[in-house]
Amino acid sequence: MKILVVGDSFVPVPVFQRGLAAVQGKHQIEYLQLDESHELAPATASELSIREYLGTPAQIASRIEDAEILVVHGAPTTDEVLAAASRLRLICCARGGPVNVDVPAASARQIPVVITPGKNAESVADQTLAFMVMLARGFPKAQRFLIEGGTLGESAFEGARFLGHDLVGHVLGLVGFGNVGRRVHRRAIAFGMRLVVYDPYLRIGQVTSTEQVATLDELLSMSDFVSLHVRATAETENLIGARQFAAMKPGSYFLNTARESLVDEEALDAALASGHLAGAALDVVRPRSQGGPHPLLRHDNVVITPHIGGATHETLLRGVTMVAEEIQRFAAGEPLRTVVNRAAVEA
Repeated sequence: MKILVVGDSFVPVPVFQRGLAAVQGKHQIEYLQLDESHELAPATASELSIREYLGTPAQIASRIEDAEILVVHGAPTTDEVLAAASRLRLICCARGGPVNVDVPAASARQIPVVITPGKNAESVADQTLAFMVMLARGFPKAQRFLIEGGTLGESAFEGARFLGHDLVGHVLGLVGFGNVGRRVHRRAIAFGMRLVVYDPYLRIGQVTSTEQVATLDELLSMSDFVSLHVRATAETENLIGARQFAAMKPGSYFLNTARESLVDEEALDAALASGHLAGAALDVVRPRSQGGPHPLLRHDNVVITPHIGGATHETLLRGVTMVAEEIQRFAAGEPLRTVVNRAAVEA
């Protein structure tokens, strides 16, 4: 089979070449590195239906004519691309969600779209634990003290002004218990924490050896740390707002390594300013039109990172390896495991 693989600046061609080594000698693979200096100005319905992409559909359309399989990460896979691909039989998107792929257009052509769910779960779980340690020990405040010229190494007792907390014995409330939540759970147990889980898609008692609660409010009132691991949907928009922050224990900590739409950031700012929350750590924040530091960074007990939860070499390679496994199944005529439009294609 002929496979067109489109690399971008996040997952470049060399990563794809390494991850696709298992299928390299069995198929004709052509690699294309996107020229990201060419930006797409969305105009068609298909172009307007996608997001979080790099490059333009035209770059892919000019190279895809004979391809039977298209492999992308951030490449914009619109109806323009699909119209140029008369032999296309499978689209592989090396992401947890194919937001840069016009899935309905693929479904209309009976082309399955596979993804790589959970590829970044280990990395995000690591970051969540790192966030908890940073907040509990007051690392943001201590770092800011030094950056602003605070003295260092003058006394064996200088740490007294930065007394923090151990994680052991404290309660971690996990909102969502999917790929990431389960891995955070395992790591937190190793730290000696007590775990509470809220996930409306799980039956009470389904998570063994860990307390499950039936409502979000129950979890908020019990937890010393609250960590979000929820999908972004219309129902979860502003899942955590002023009422939920007020329901949290005084002196507790809030973490979001999931999606920015889950949190009312103005309400979070108010909860921090009032002292009700002891700190917060976020890997995702809502887009801002104005420049300068994020407003939440005015608090010395806040950590913000630029959406780096899945930004590890291992995550990138894991995603491409998952794509390679799906290609092998497809070539062997075996059922695909991560098809997002299965019902439409089968229909």
